[in-house]
Amino acid sequence: MQQRLEFDSELIRRYDTSGPRYTSYPTAVQFSEAFGEAEYRAWAARSNQAAGRRPLSLYFHIPFCNTVCFYCACNKVITANRKRAQPYLDHLYREIRLQGELFDRERPVEQLHWGGGTPTFISQDQMRELMAVTAEHFNLLDDDTGEYSIEIDPREADASTIALLRELGFNRLSLGVQDFDPKVQKAVNRIQSEAETRAVLDAAREQGFRSTSLDLIYGLPLQTVDSFSRTLEKVIEMDPARLSIFNYAHLPQMFKSQRQIDAAQLPSPDEKLAILGHTIERLTDAGYVYIGMDHFAKPDDELAVAQREGTLYRNFQGYSTHADCDLVAMGATSISKVGDSYSQNLKALDAYAEALDAGRLPVFRGIELDADDILRREVITRLICNFELDYAAIEDKYGIDFKAYFASSLQALAPFQADGLLELEAAGIRVLPRGRLLIRNICMQFDRYLQGGRPERFSKVI
Repeated sequence: MQQRLEFDSELIRRYDTSGPRYTSYPTAVQFSEAFGEAEYRAWAARSNQAAGRRPLSLYFHIPFCNTVCFYCACNKVITANRKRAQPYLDHLYREIRLQGELFDRERPVEQLHWGGGTPTFISQDQMRELMAVTAEHFNLLDDDTGEYSIEIDPREADASTIALLRELGFNRLSLGVQDFDPKVQKAVNRIQSEAETRAVLDAAREQGFRSTSLDLIYGLPLQTVDSFSRTLEKVIEMDPARLSIFNYAHLPQMFKSQRQIDAAQLPSPDEKLAILGHTIERLTDAGYVYIGMDHFAKPDDELAVAQREGTLYRNFQGYSTHADCDLVAMGATSISKVGDSYSQNLKALDAYAEALDAGRLPVFRGIELDADDILRREVITRLICNFELDYAAIEDKYGIDFKAYFASSLQALAPFQADGLLELEAAGIRVLPRGRLLIRNICMQFDRYLQGGRPERFSKVI
C-alpha cells in the first residue's frame, strides 16, 4: 500500500467532530460492573484451553510522577516521596502472582510494556525486583525477540538507567518531549531541556535499543506554527525511528490538572490546524510515513513494514506488530484483553490495594464481546491499521454478506466518498490519502454503540 497522507484543512474543519480512538472496540464507555473477577477468571481459563493458545502481552501501570504536567489526562499520583512506590509495588507483586496462576506457564510473553505515570520513578533496585517477580510467574523471552517497551521521562532517567533497562530486556522506548519551547514548557509545568532528551536518546542507541520514539503534543498554550516548527526541527535532527504527534484535548471539567492551564493562551482552532498541517508536511519531507492516529515512522520501521504487509494491529498501547496476544494488564486502572473480553482494574490506589489484601483480583468492570462486537472490531481494526478493507476476507471469516450486513454503514459512507476521503469499490473500501487523518470518522460509521449519539463523550478527532 502507499503510505501517503494529504492535508485538506477545509475537509478537516467540516469533519472535526468527537469520536473514539478505538484502542478497543467496544470502547471503555461500554464496560459494565456486571463483569468482575469471576468473569475474568472464566475467560482466562478459556484462553488456556483454546486451540493454538495465544502468546501473552503484559502491561504494568506505574502511576507515580514527581511533578504534574498540566496537560496530562493519565491516571497518576503526584508525589516527591519515593517511598510511596514500594507499598504499591508490593501489591502489584501480589497481582502478578494471582495473574500468573491463571495462565499456562508455557505461554510466551511476546510483548511487555511499562507505562504510567513515570515508570522510572521507581528505583533501579525496584526495577530489577519488578522484572524478577514477573519472570517468576510468566514465561519471559530471553532472546530479545519480544517487543519489550517502556515510557521514559528524560528528566527521570540517565545513561545508567537506560543501561539497566536494556539489561532487564527492554528493547524499545518512547520519550516524552511535548515541546522544547521554554515558554510553552513553563505554561504546562514541564521544564525539560533538549540536552536531557538527547542524552537519553543517545544512551538508548548505544545500548542497542531496537526502536526509539519521541512524543510531541500540538495545541498547548502559547504554541504557534513558528514555535512548534523549531521544536520539530530539533526532533527531526535527533532522528527517532517513530514519532507520535498528539492533539491536546482541553477538558478541565474532567481532568483537574488542566485547570492550571490558561485557556486564553491556547492556540486558536485555525492556528492549531496550521501547526498540524506544517508538521505533516515537514515530517513527510524528512522521510517519515503516516501510520495513523497521530503516529509516524521511518519506512523501514517495524510498524511501517507491518502496515504495508497488512499485519498491523492496534491495542490499548497503540499500534503493534503483535496481533494475536492476550493482554494481561496489571496495576491500578489498567485494562486487559483476554479472549473476547475486556476488563479494567480499580482506579483508586486504596481500593486496588484492598482487593489484593483480600486475595482478590482488582477487576471492577469489563465486557464480554458478542458476535457482532467481534465482527465490527475486525472491520474497524483493519480500517484503522491498513486503510483498506476487503469484503471477501470478512465474508469468508464471519459467514456474512458484507454489503447486506453493513448496508446502513456503507450508505453513511457515501458522503465520505463524495468528498474524496475514500472509495467504495465493488470488492471493498479503500481510504484515500486525504481521508487518512479522518480515519476515526470513517470507523465511527461501523460503531453500533454510536448509533444513539453521545460522540461528545470522546475527544476531537483532530
